Amino acid sequence: MTKGNDERHVYFVGGGLASLAGAAYLIRDCGFKGENIHVLEGLSVLGGSNDGGGSPIKGFVCRGGRMLNEETYENFWELFSSIPSLEEEGMSVTEEILAFDDAHPTHSNARLINKQGKILDVMSMGFNNEDRLALGKLLLTPEEKLDHLKISDWFGTHFFETHFWYMWQTTFAFQKWSSLFEFKRYMNRMIFEYSRIHTLEGVTRTKYNQYESVILPLKTFLDTHGVDFSLKCTVTDLDFANTQEITVSTIHYTTEKGEGTISLKEKDLCIVTNGCMTDCATLGDLHTPAPFNAEDPISGNLWANIAAKKQGLGNPKPFFSDPGQTNWQSFTVTLKGNKLLKRIEAFSRNVPGSGALMTFKDSSWLMSIVVAHQPHFKGQTEDETIFWGYGLYTDQLGDYVRKPMRECTGEEILIELLHHLHFDKDVADILADVVNVIPCIMPYIVAQFQPRAMTDRPKVVPEGSTNFAMISQFVEIPEDMVFTEEYSVRAARIAVYELLGVTKKICPVTPHQYDIRTLFKAVNTTFR
Repeated sequence: MTKGNDERHVYFVGGGLASLAGAAYLIRDCGFKGENIHVLEGLSVLGGSNDGGGSPIKGFVCRGGRMLNEETYENFWELFSSIPSLEEEGMSVTEEILAFDDAHPTHSNARLINKQGKILDVMSMGFNNEDRLALGKLLLTPEEKLDHLKISDWFGTHFFETHFWYMWQTTFAFQKWSSLFEFKRYMNRMIFEYSRIHTLEGVTRTKYNQYESVILPLKTFLDTHGVDFSLKCTVTDLDFANTQEITVSTIHYTTEKGEGTISLKEKDLCIVTNGCMTDCATLGDLHTPAPFNAEDPISGNLWANIAAKKQGLGNPKPFFSDPGQTNWQSFTVTLKGNKLLKRIEAFSRNVPGSGALMTFKDSSWLMSIVVAHQPHFKGQTEDETIFWGYGLYTDQLGDYVRKPMRECTGEEILIELLHHLHFDKDVADILADVVNVIPCIMPYIVAQFQPRAMTDRPKVVPEGSTNFAMISQFVEIPEDMVFTEEYSVRAARIAVYELLGVTKKICPVTPHQYDIRTLFKAVNTTFR
């Protein structure tokens, strides 16, 4: 434990998982008083992209779905082993999640469905020798040679028609134009998933949605220690001291009451979420499309402002300049009764919570759905059921509803899905049970996958920093993969430990790609 921090203050910009994890590390490992930890969040609720909310009357919504993983979430499990469960007395959140997952294992029987409504046999990855050689070459190529390259720059046309690509793409939300650098990181980090990508047995699920299972117990822990939360407080800029070093002197913010500033004292720290993948996200409802509005990404603008003032703070332009490539759309369906879920269960041979992703590979929107264990929200009534889905190609016309996905109401999106399930005769009966279908457009949801140079993502603690760090999916952490809960927690732990000189070990990235048995399984899978 670091001593001498009684009068020191730390300001977190952004109230997502990374900031909340950083606050927990300050309390647990650094001897900070909760009242000296300040979290400034522009939204009216904490959690960042780990959201979930709603009501039985208006319906529930998750903008996204976070899949956990036991083998690669090293710091996540370690941190949450010290956060008490809200429901299971004497258990930590880690113990609670792993016990639930053990009791409700994942084994998808319906990973890919074609346009005839047939579940495909995906035991074979579908590779040819050209695909196998390209994969092998990529795994051997140093990261330093992959600046600005897209996945499509490396692989031939056939690769993108394989079962592997459809399953890998929709599991992790890659596009053909995504960064080859990030694709390689995933291939290394998740190599053990090769042999089970067709069932997704490696997915670790939470009992409820990501907000109630992860964020809420963490926030409750911080509340018990008196952490200071300021909601609807948007940080717009930082001032740096006029020195060669990187030292934050002032935080500029706006609230409903107007503009304000916070002056940092000599030993105070500022830890910033320099990019948020759900910036500019908008919601619709059963009869209203979600508006597409990519203007004014709050976190991206803040990052651009501070990067212009000091070298070594990265470059937001590759990530926040092309929402046409970085967007996709989710939708959350709330229903009275379980008629539709029973139909999906009979079709997929998976009870709710056991099937992970079902992807309609010939869908022009490339639509996938996830039917979670019920109830998915604590506020659900006993006669309500919920499931979640998304489409990657929001600008394409639907196959049945002849409109771009981003222009569709929630009802139209559900109708498109029901046709892909070939439940055509039951559409009217199913629609009669609908409470709401809430679409959500996220213009920057996969911005972290954009092609870039290695230097475009800044270090967590930049060279020359005395009191400043960045935590997000847009910082550079060697060997780790973005778009994960682990990345947020690892970034927070690095920031806190480095700025405060904590000598406690950070859990390293597990080198699964060097395990002989894992490699053998992966190679064998490519020849199936």
